Amino acid sequence: MSVYDILKERGFIEQATHEDEVKAMLENESVKFYIGFDPTADSLHVGHFIQIIVMKHMQNAGHVPIALVGGGTAKVGDPSGKTDMRKMLENNTLEKNADAIGKQISKYLVLDGEKGILENNAKWLDHLNYIEFLREIGSKFSVNRMLEAECFKSRMANGLSFLEFNYMIMQGYDFLELNRRHDCKLQLGGNDQWSNIIAGVNLVRKADRKSVYGLTFTLLTTSSGIKMGKTEKGALWIDKEKTSPFELFQYFRNVNDEDVEKTLKLLTFLPLDEIEKLVNVEGSEINKAKEVLAYEFTKIVHGKEEADKVLEAAKALFGDGKNEENIPSTEFDASLFEDEGYEIRKILIDLGICKSLGEGKRLIQSGGIYINEERVAEFFAALKLEDFTDGEAMLRKGKKVHHKIIMK
Repeated sequence: MSVYDILKERGFIEQATHEDEVKAMLENESVKFYIGFDPTADSLHVGHFIQIIVMKHMQNAGHVPIALVGGGTAKVGDPSGKTDMRKMLENNTLEKNADAIGKQISKYLVLDGEKGILENNAKWLDHLNYIEFLREIGSKFSVNRMLEAECFKSRMANGLSFLEFNYMIMQGYDFLELNRRHDCKLQLGGNDQWSNIIAGVNLVRKADRKSVYGLTFTLLTTSSGIKMGKTEKGALWIDKEKTSPFELFQYFRNVNDEDVEKTLKLLTFLPLDEIEKLVNVEGSEINKAKEVLAYEFTKIVHGKEEADKVLEAAKALFGDGKNEENIPSTEFDASLFEDEGYEIRKILIDLGICKSLGEGKRLIQSGGIYINEERVAEFFAALKLEDFTDGEAMLRKGKKVHHKIIMK
């Protein structure tokens, strides 16, 4: 079975510029392909990770990934799916973000210059001669065609800056550069990148008369069409300092029943027959499939050792017949957690876990208090809004006392 068939069967593929040619090419040769990652933050999030999974499938099949960090395009900003112009980042921030994202991607793919390549489009975009660029590249683009693209049409009512209007041209130019530098023949991306991918394919064909192709895959969404990986704290990050492995595990452990099969196919490498056995169950038995999903994805992102730890922590919390409904909970007004937050010592008194601030201090200093499975290290530590996921935070004393804190 070719990698195209694998991606199709697992539900990745949405659109292809030339489906038959792409399929034949992937079956008969080792193909250099690329996916772009704009460094608008210093970490990838769960929404990006479906692209990493696709690249791993492709590399496992003998194809050569080019991970393109958009150090240049990020200075312009992709208008796709945005109602307003992206916030402009300082150059030194973009450079730090690009370096961090390049290191993250390198954890999951072999990017040794032969089996895989890491590039940054700032290398060619930062030093363009504007007049030469307009003459060579701008002349190949039709403004009328560009305005028909969904990424621009959706912004026309609210205003589209000329800066952002250049994004499609710059992304198209990336494909041309990568084709010239590395003989890259295929661009992949989320389905929201279809217009940009077509622009790149057309540019290479017009400028150098070479056959190149584009392929898009599904976005990571719930069955109701909402993007996965969004919580009250914001995105679920791959960096464990921004999103703890336990929080990542718990997010996928609690996905909706109807989203389990799709997510197992997209975010794990489990065989399809095994996935079918996991999901073809009744009632609460689907929770086993959710646990497998959470474990497998956490293992891919953070490694087996970290995944084993969070699985053990989750079982300690919810195992032995316990579930979230059985854990005591207390509601607090959300305003308490704003700004500097609410001291955990005071929360311990409110919950009846200890009787005085001094006792709370001793509990914390002895290492016996945890918030969201992370030990509270400072006796004056406070619980803040960003510590909540979907309005909830979990406090633990020792190994057995658990209490859910709910914002109202």
